[in-house]
Amino acid sequence: MILLHVLSGKQAHQDFVVRRFPFTVGRSRADLVLDEPGVWDRHLHIDFNPATGIEFQAHSEALVLVNGEPAPQGVLRNGDVVTVGGTRFRMWLTPTEQKSLRLREALTWTALVALFPIQIVLIYWLLR
Repeated sequence: MILLHVLSGKQAHQDFVVRRFPFTVGRSRADLVLDEPGVWDRHLHIDFNPATGIEFQAHSEALVLVNGEPAPQGVLRNGDVVTVGGTRFRMWLTPTEQKSLRLREALTWTALVALFPIQIVLIYWLLR
C-alpha cells in the first residue's frame, strides 16, 4: 500500500491510503478527487507492476511534475513529490504491520512444557 500525503491545495495535510490498483487522481470519476485549478478529470493513473514498482501515466495533455521535473510517465519512488495541477503530494510506502505472534508463542511453550514430563516418563519406562 502507498500513502499520498497532500502538501498543498484545498486538501493540504490530508493523507490518502491507496489500497487497490489501478488508482486514479483527477477532478471527477477518480479515486482521489482534487478540485483544484489545472486538474483534469482523469489526470493521473497509478498502477503497480511487480517487475518495476509503482508506475504512473499522466493523461496525454495533462502536466505532472515529479520532484519538480515534468514527467508524463515513469516509476514513483518512496518520498517523491508529485504535482498535479495546483496540488502537490508526497508518495510514501506505508509501514507494514506484523500480526501478533503471542498466541503462537504461548502454544509452543505450552507444548514444550507438556512434552518434558512425557519424556521423563518414557525415559523411566525404558530404563526399568
